[in-house]
Amino acid sequence: MENLLYEKVNENIGILKINRAKYMNSLNKETLNELDIFLDEIEKDKNLHVLIISGEGEKAFVAGADIKQMKAMNCVEAMRFSKLGNKVFKKIENLQKVVIGAINGYCLGGGLELALACDIRIGNEKSKFAQPEVGLGIIPGFGATQRLSNVVGISKAKEMIYTGDMIGSKEALRIGILNKIEEDPIKESIEMANKIIKKAPIAVKQAKKAINFAYNKNLCTDYEVECFSTCFSTTDQKEGMSAFDEKRKANFLNK
Repeated sequence: MENLLYEKVNENIGILKINRAKYMNSLNKETLNELDIFLDEIEKDKNLHVLIISGEGEKAFVAGADIKQMKAMNCVEAMRFSKLGNKVFKKIENLQKVVIGAINGYCLGGGLELALACDIRIGNEKSKFAQPEVGLGIIPGFGATQRLSNVVGISKAKEMIYTGDMIGSKEALRIGILNKIEEDPIKESIEMANKIIKKAPIAVKQAKKAINFAYNKNLCTDYEVECFSTCFSTTDQKEGMSAFDEKRKANFLNK
C-alpha cells in the first residue's frame, strides 16, 4: 500500500503508520480506501491483540483530511467522502483488537477524529489538537460531532468545534483526549500493549465490546454525514477552502 506502513513488534503487537509525511499525513480518499482494506485484513490475524496507529515523521499524527482534494467536491462527492471516513473509523472503533493512538505532533480535524476512534491515546509535548473545520466553511465529517462530546463533554466539544481553537497536550490530557503524555508515544504504546497482551485476550475483547455498546448508544454519524455534505453547497465552503489554498484569511461576512 502506498500510503500506509505496517510492521509487527511481535506476533501480538502491530504498528500502523499513515505514510504521507510530505502532506502532514493528511487523509485523502486513497488513504482511507487503503485503511478500509487493511482493517479487514488485520481483523483476520488472530494472533494480533494490539494495534498501534501513528503518523510517519515527527511533525504530525494526521493533520486533517486532504483539503486540496475536498476543495472541488460537490455535495454528493462530499457525502461519499464522509461516509467512507465514518465507515473506516467505525471499523477502528469496533476492531476486535485494542487500538492505541500514538499521537506524534499535529492531530487536527480528521486526525483528531481518527484518534477518537482509538481505545487509548498517548501523546507527547509537541502534540496539538483541534477541530478547525468551521474555518473552512464545513463541519467535522468523520465522527467528531458525535465522539468528541463523549470524550470531553458536550460543552467542551461545542467550544472546540465552534471556535476551531488548537489546544496543547497538557489541556488534551486534562479534558480526557489523551491518556498519557510521554517523550516517545510509540515506545510508551508498546509498553502498554505488552501489559495488555499478558491479560486474558477474550476478556479484553469482551470488555471492549461492553464498553463500546454503552458508548455508542447515542452515536448518530449518519446525520453528521448529511450536515457535512450540505456544507459543500454553500459559498462558505468555497471561500473557506479557497482561502486555505491561497494562504489568506477567509472572509465569510461578505459572502
